[in-house]
Parts: sequence; C-alpha cells; structure tokens
Amino acid sequence: MKPQKTDKKQQQYRINEQIRAREVRIVGDDIESSVMPTRDALRLAQQRNVDLVEISPNAEPPVCRLIDYSKFLYQQKKRQKELKAKQVKIEVKEIRFGPQTDDHDYNFKLKHAKGFLSDGDKVKAYVFFRGRSILFKEQGEVLLLRFANDLEEYGKVESMPVLEGKRMTMYIAPKKTAPRKAADNDDDADNDSENQEQQSVAPVKKQPKQKERREYTGPKVEGEDF
Repeated sequence: MKPQKTDKKQQQYRINEQIRAREVRIVGDDIESSVMPTRDALRLAQQRNVDLVEISPNAEPPVCRLIDYSKFLYQQKKRQKELKAKQVKIEVKEIRFGPQTDDHDYNFKLKHAKGFLSDGDKVKAYVFFRGRSILFKEQGEVLLLRFANDLEEYGKVESMPVLEGKRMTMYIAPKKTAPRKAADNDDDADNDSENQEQQSVAPVKKQPKQKERREYTGPKVEGEDF
C-alpha cells in the first residue's frame, strides 16, 4: 500500500483509512464485485499492494476500487482530457451594422462573417438603432435578411431578426461542410479516372527492323544459287 500524500488537490477521493463506512462494495481489475467490511477490504488492498479508493461515496454501501492511487488519478486526468478534446468549442463573433450601412462597409463585414463561419464560429449580427434611427427598423430587418442570404453557402439562420430595445439581432450558425469541399472531391475524382485511363492503355511494342537482303553481284559459281 502506497503512503498517503497530503496534497489537497490529490485528496479529492477518500483512500484507505480515510474511508469511514463500516462496509463497502469493492470493484477492480480481476476481482468480482462484492460487499465486505471495510477492514477486510483494507486487508485485501494490503495483500495486493494497492490502495482502497472510494469512487462512489453516496452509494449504499459506498463503492471502492482496488487500485494504485497515483494510477487512478492519472486515469481520471486522462479521461478528462479526452472529454475536453471531444467538446467542440464554438465562439460567438459579433458583427454590428447601422440601419443605413453603405455597400463598402457591408461587403467588408460580409467577408469577415464568411471567415468566422468557415472557422466554425457562430455569428451574431445586429443592427444598432441610435436615437431617431429606430424609425428605420424595417430597413434594419431587410439588411439582416440580405446578410443571411449572402451567407447561405456558409451558415444557416438560427434565429430570425428580433428587436430588443435598440438592437435587432440575428444568429447564424456555421454549416458542417465547407462550401468547396464537394467541388474539390469532384476534381480529385476526375483526376483519378484520367490517371486510370492512362494506365489502362498498354504501350505499343515496336517491331524489330528486318535486315534488308542485298543482291549478290559478284561472279556466279556453277552449282550455287544466289
């Protein structure tokens, strides 16, 4: 049994003599789950040179695992890393318009929104009405709908424009597939088929040249035919 460490970060589980229950259910590698008095479970952990780790204190009786405590902490940390890696972190990028945004500013912000959606981020587009510009709320709604239409290839509208106070807001979520992915796959398929056609054509072997027979022009000898 390993000596217990006093680091508070590591003592998030009760181990060995820290377990106060009279009896526990033990689990572990190559061991059948069973309920036994805590003192017997501690004795079994000592025989196996491992620790008795309380992994489910609220169960009745508490569940304890027979395992080296440092190995147990490593497994927990590794599992948390794997879960964190599987979680997709989506950031929300804000894009602000005025009710009378000109085309140059609009196209500049449209370009940024395409980049955000391509990176997998969500876009929060809103029109801010300052003072008497609230009278142009219909114009702001048209602007946001145009924005959503121009981004149709990159994202989908998650919520339609909603006016809250001086802001009219719309959310656009990224699409799972990139817009040009299908086109790139088609080009690759065409190249593969072209390569296969080239490989299927067998090269034509050249016939060896036959040596021309020269006519004998010397004196003829009787009995031989040239």
